[in-house]
Amino acid sequence: MANSFAGGSTVTTAIANNFIPELWSDEVIGSYKQNLVLANLVTKMSHKGKKGDTVYIPVPSRDSAAAKAANTQVTLQDNTNSKVTITINKHYEYSKLIEDIAEVQSLASMRKFYTDDAGYALAQQVDDDLFGLTTALNGGTVLTGAGTTWASGAAADITDAGIRKMILTLDNNDVPMDNRSLVIPPIAANDLLAINRFTEQQFIGNGDAIKTGKIGQIYGIDVYVTSNCPSADTNANRVGVMLHRDALCLIEQMGVRTQTQYKQEYLGDLFTADTIYGVGELRDYAGVAFKVAAS
Repeated sequence: MANSFAGGSTVTTAIANNFIPELWSDEVIGSYKQNLVLANLVTKMSHKGKKGDTVYIPVPSRDSAAAKAANTQVTLQDNTNSKVTITINKHYEYSKLIEDIAEVQSLASMRKFYTDDAGYALAQQVDDDLFGLTTALNGGTVLTGAGTTWASGAAADITDAGIRKMILTLDNNDVPMDNRSLVIPPIAANDLLAINRFTEQQFIGNGDAIKTGKIGQIYGIDVYVTSNCPSADTNANRVGVMLHRDALCLIEQMGVRTQTQYKQEYLGDLFTADTIYGVGELRDYAGVAFKVAAS
């Protein structure tokens, strides 16, 4: 018996195309979030849907308690609060023109590769911009094994004593114990495995679900490894950082967006993913960078 189909019941390319941009967007955003490391460890603020290119963030100063004498008024605190200015001036994009012949002949995995690559490239750029701020933390003092400054200090392997020195630096600056992170390059992660304090079970943590780049804990501080840690000098020595979440700030004015457009003059689809954001130092005393040897 012949089957009949009512008009409009088939899935046309016009209908199918409605799903393509959303699929690309979901995959790019998923890859972007998966590859962020430092951006997940700092203060993140949303400026989505708002106009303007500058954000002013008030930074209250700490006050102290005052003794209350009998039959006298309370002591009024009059410290002047400061503000941090963050300019939203970073707009990065990732684009590919996929010609029809490539689309027709290639495997479906091609789209998966491009969406993963777009997410990774944008995530790496955001992390790079944040890492660029780390060497200015703590007044620009970048520690090495000897605790010397960035300009004169020679790179050294990460050590238990060095980690405790960074913790002491934050403690002396009255930085809260929670929300601290240690972000290190792969070479430092290799050195860290030789430190008993890290490998002993009681210092690793309680086996929480692995976060992006997280490899364990030491002295209650989450440790993350990433290849995004920048080079410190021409000798390819690397920079790492111990910081509290309030040390740096990331402001997103437009999260990762994907767009596709058919370009008839090229007989292909133009795919673009982009994001708009700004980064800035929020609290100078809440982090300290350090330099480790390249090998």
